[in-house]
Amino acid sequence: MVFSSYAFLTRFLPAVLVTYYLLSRVKNSLWQRVFLIAASLFFYACDHPSYLLLIAVSMAGNYAAASGIHRLRGNGRTRILSLGVLFNLLLLGYFKYLDFLTDTVNRLTGSSFPLRRIALPLGISFFTFQQISFLVSVWRGEERVERLRDYCLFVTFFPQLVAGPIVLYGEMIPQFKDQRNRFFHAPSFAEGIYIFSIGLFKKAVLADTLALLADNGFSMEAPGLAAAWAASLSYTLQIYFDFSGYSDMAVGLGRLFNIRLPFNFRSPYQSESVTEFWRRWHITLGRALRTFVYIPLGGSRRGLARTCGNLLVTFFLSGLWHGAGWTFVLWGLLHGVCMVLERLAGDRLRAVPRPLRTGGTFLVVNALWVLFRAETFSQAAAIYRGMLSFSRPGLRELASLAYDSVINFPAVVDIAYVALLLAGLLLVVFRCRNSAERLDGLVLNRRSMLEAAVLFSVSVLCLSRNSVFIYFNF
Repeated sequence: MVFSSYAFLTRFLPAVLVTYYLLSRVKNSLWQRVFLIAASLFFYACDHPSYLLLIAVSMAGNYAAASGIHRLRGNGRTRILSLGVLFNLLLLGYFKYLDFLTDTVNRLTGSSFPLRRIALPLGISFFTFQQISFLVSVWRGEERVERLRDYCLFVTFFPQLVAGPIVLYGEMIPQFKDQRNRFFHAPSFAEGIYIFSIGLFKKAVLADTLALLADNGFSMEAPGLAAAWAASLSYTLQIYFDFSGYSDMAVGLGRLFNIRLPFNFRSPYQSESVTEFWRRWHITLGRALRTFVYIPLGGSRRGLARTCGNLLVTFFLSGLWHGAGWTFVLWGLLHGVCMVLERLAGDRLRAVPRPLRTGGTFLVVNALWVLFRAETFSQAAAIYRGMLSFSRPGLRELASLAYDSVINFPAVVDIAYVALLLAGLLLVVFRCRNSAERLDGLVLNRRSMLEAAVLFSVSVLCLSRNSVFIYFNF
């Protein structure tokens, strides 16, 4: 089940909200938490009931490891931590990376080990990383191990279960324990509807419209200049509106339950460097990588050479976390290389005018998204060749990006549609306030609720299109 579906919007969410707030009349808050756990597990297993066993084993193993770390002292704690992290990595490795490793070995050695073709369980990268971070926090003494039901709620809370944001135990469970949050609170509920509607519009209207352009563009064998740039820009905008839309919906759903989830995006394409981009893009993943990878490696405390090495290792792991493929690994490493170059340039970058820094950063990020989207290196190379084919503008190819096999418009109309759509959305990401800023300045009145109603209604009309969230694949 996904947030942008009729089943979620018309059956699951209303039923959960009504039941949850009816249970607030019961004096003991235990029933509300247990109900949320059950509803979240149903949400997770709705399409694939077999996933229930996986997440149950994952939570049981991690809770046992955390309890052991909490009870023991000295080296025993470190051994349990190591075993807990290994347990998570083996679980993730089997489901996500086994075929990738097998295929790599086959290519390098000429072997013919059979691929398992294992279906990737929904959200496994997110809830595994979240639980590893909890183990490390317990080992450091930053978190306490409390009741199993609280831990299960921390992992399974459905707004953030399958694609983040990656939250910390200490920023979630105290909110559920706050007795004031048990009861319906109209302003928080209205804020949740407002942000959820923005996120739904981003996903169902903008991202899914851009998906057609990106898919058609990347399927071309030899796109010209215009089509290659349009394809790359379409995907750059699609992945932003797709993932930030999901994150906005997660934040909005949290507010419906009086729970404040962190925003994951703050206008990343307005960044003036790749380093700044990663402070604005998938913020909670960046926080986790910095806390549990970059800083333990030494961060920037051991000289420039070690700092550069730590950045490369961190972004190598970031690329591998995003996907089991060498295109993802290279994508992550190149981001690391860009950050190393920025670190070496130091203050000299500040001498470059701000518009050039912002524009240059966007062009680099856009170019690297090609690797992220491409299924193979040859497909990425075809797009890159097209982006540099100045002798072959191929403007008429733009029309084929809008082809959906249902409605055929004249080529000039399709060209104008693609050009105006991309130009308009680029203006949005560079000039408009992001969701966090809109929520900070939100005044709950008829105008804001009408705005939310319009966005929600238009989005619902577009839900008939088949789509999935991009980050569900990772």
